[in-house]
Amino acid sequence: MKPLLVLLIVSILAGIGIYLIDDRVDVAFAGRIGLSAMLVFTAGGHFAFTKGMAAMIPDFIPFKTGMVYLTGVLELAGAIGIHIPALRDITGWCLIIFFVVLLPANINAAMRHIDYEKGTTDGNGPRYLWFRVPLQILFIVWTYGCTISLLAQIR
Repeated sequence: MKPLLVLLIVSILAGIGIYLIDDRVDVAFAGRIGLSAMLVFTAGGHFAFTKGMAAMIPDFIPFKTGMVYLTGVLELAGAIGIHIPALRDITGWCLIIFFVVLLPANINAAMRHIDYEKGTTDGNGPRYLWFRVPLQILFIVWTYGCTISLLAQIR
C-alpha cells in the first residue's frame, strides 16, 4: 500500500508543480517522477528489511540476501534510467520484466504469510494477493505509459 501511495501522491504533486512552472500538463513526466520516487522508496526497503525480503524469495533460488541487495540496486538504477531519454525505453522494458519477475516472490510471501518488515510469518497471507496482483499490473501499465508509450515520447 505504501508504494502505491508514494507513486500516486508524488505523481500528483509533480503534475501540479509542472503545471505551475510550465503552464501545461506533462502526464508522462509527472508519472516518471512518481515512479522514480516509488522505486527509491521500495529500494530502501531492500536495504532496511533485507532479512524479511530474503524470506519472500522461493526456496529454490540461491543467494537470497545478495538477490535482495541486487534488486534494490536495480530499482535505484531504474529510478534514474527512466529520466535519461536515450535509456528510457530500455529501462521501461527492464522495469516491466522486473515487475513480472517479482510477482512469484510476492505470491510466495503471501502463501507463507511473510511479513517482510518484521521478517516473521504472521503476515497477511493469500488474501493479500487480491491487492498485490492488481497492484503489480498497475505498476507495469504505469511504467509502460510513462516510459515507452506514445504518451511518453511527447516532448
